[in-house]
Amino acid sequence: MGIAGDGSHQLKKGLKQRHLTMLSLGGVIGAGLFVGSSATIHDAGPLAFITYAITGLIVLLVMRMLGEMAAARPSTGSFTDYARIAWGPWAGFSTGWLYWYFWVIVVGFEAVAGGQIIHDWIPAVPVWAIALGLMIIMTFVNLLSVGAFGEAEYWFASIKVVAIVAFIAVSALFVLGLWPGASMDFSNLTSHGGLLPHGLATLFVGVVVVIFSMTGVEVVTVAAAESAEPARAIRKAVNSVVFRILLFFVISTFLIVVIVPWDSVVPGESPFVAALNRIGIPGAGNLLNLVILVAVLSVLNSGLYTSSRLLFVMGDRGDAPSWMSATNKRGVPVKGILACTVVGYGCVVLAAVWPDTVFLFLINASGAVFLVVYFMICVSELRLRRVWERENPGILQFRMWLYPVLPILVTATIVAVLVSMGIRPEHRVELLQGLAVWAALTVIYLFTRRRRQHVKSAATPTAVAGSTDSERVTR
Repeated sequence: MGIAGDGSHQLKKGLKQRHLTMLSLGGVIGAGLFVGSSATIHDAGPLAFITYAITGLIVLLVMRMLGEMAAARPSTGSFTDYARIAWGPWAGFSTGWLYWYFWVIVVGFEAVAGGQIIHDWIPAVPVWAIALGLMIIMTFVNLLSVGAFGEAEYWFASIKVVAIVAFIAVSALFVLGLWPGASMDFSNLTSHGGLLPHGLATLFVGVVVVIFSMTGVEVVTVAAAESAEPARAIRKAVNSVVFRILLFFVISTFLIVVIVPWDSVVPGESPFVAALNRIGIPGAGNLLNLVILVAVLSVLNSGLYTSSRLLFVMGDRGDAPSWMSATNKRGVPVKGILACTVVGYGCVVLAAVWPDTVFLFLINASGAVFLVVYFMICVSELRLRRVWERENPGILQFRMWLYPVLPILVTATIVAVLVSMGIRPEHRVELLQGLAVWAALTVIYLFTRRRRQHVKSAATPTAVAGSTDSERVTR
C-alpha cells in the first residue's frame, strides 16, 4: 500500500511485476559474489559451496518469516513497521535507522568501488571524482520516478543474471568435457589437501562472511508496497529465493572449485576470472569487470531507493523529521533521496581522506548491523504470528513453516553467528562497532522519546479508535 506522507501526496504504485521479478532475481548479485567469494573459497576449500548452501538456507528462512508478515500487511516500512507493531516504538526506531545506516554506507562504499573499476580504465581521472559522478547519475534516476528506478534496476539485474547464467553454462560444458579441448576431471576437489583442508568448522565459520554477500534479497518486500499487487509480488519473490541462491551462489562456486585448484584462488581477486581464464575465454578480466560495474550501479540504485523509502516511512512515524515524508506530484520523496545522497557524498569524501580510519569504521560497523536487522525480523515474526493467529488468522495467507520451532531455530542461529563474531578476533571489531551504532541509536531514541510521546498523545483518540487488534500488541 502507499503510505501518505503529508496528506496531499503519497508514494505511487509505479513498479510493474517484471520490475519486482528482476529486482528479486538480481538484487542478490553483487561484488560480494563476483569478488568476495574468493575469500570464502580460500578459507573453506573445495567445499566452499556447502558454506553458501548453509547460509542460503538461513537467508531463505529469514525471508520466509519476513514474507509472511509482508504478505499479511504490505508496507513500505516492511520489517521496521513489523518491529514497531511487535515490540513498540523503540524497536521500530532502532531497526529503521540501523537498516538506513547499512544502506547509506553501502551506497558510499559501492560508489568508491565503481570509481576504482573505472579508474583502472581511465587512470587520469581520480577515484573520488568518478565515485561522485556515479552518485549523481543514480540520484538523477531515483529522482525521476519509482518507475525509472524499477526500469534501471530491471536492466541492471538482467545483465547480471545473463552473465551468471552464461558463466554457469560455459563452466558446466567445460567440467563435463563438452568444451573444446576439455575433459571431465573432478580431481581439483581432492588433490589439494582433500575436501576439508582446514577442517569441518571452516564451513560454518564462513557463514559470517557469506551472509553479507546475500544482502539485498529483502529489498523486494520494501519495493512491493509500490506495486499494484504487493502480496502476490512478495510471495513470488520469497518463493524464488531457493532458486536464486542455488543457481547464483552454490552451483557457480561448485563449478569454480572444480575448474581451478581452490588453493590457487587469491582473496580479493575474482575466482570467476580465474575460471574463465582456465577455460580459455579471451578478455575474461575486462568482461567481468564490466559486469561488476553493472552490479555496483545496481546496488547504488537499490541503496538510494531503499534508504530514501525508509526515511519516508520514519518521517511519517515521527522517527525522522516530518519533511522526509513529503513527496512531489510524481510520488517521489525528493528530500529523502537528497538526504541519503548527502550521506553518500560524505562517505566518498571520507574514503578519499580517511580510508583506513573513519571510512573503515563505517564499513566494519555495517556488517553486524545487518545481522541485528535479521534478528529483529525473526523476533518480530515470532510474536506477530501468534497474535495474528489469535486475532485475525485470515491475513496469514503465506505462512512460515513449522511455527514456532523453525523460527526459534533460525533466531538462535542468527544469535550464534553474532556470538561467533565476538569470539573470532578478525570479526570482533565488526560486532563491537555495530553494537556501538545500535547503542548510539538507543540513546538518541531516549532523548527524543518525550517529543514522540507528546505527538502520540495528541493523536491518541484517533489512533485508538481506528486501530486493528494486531496494532494493540504494543499497547
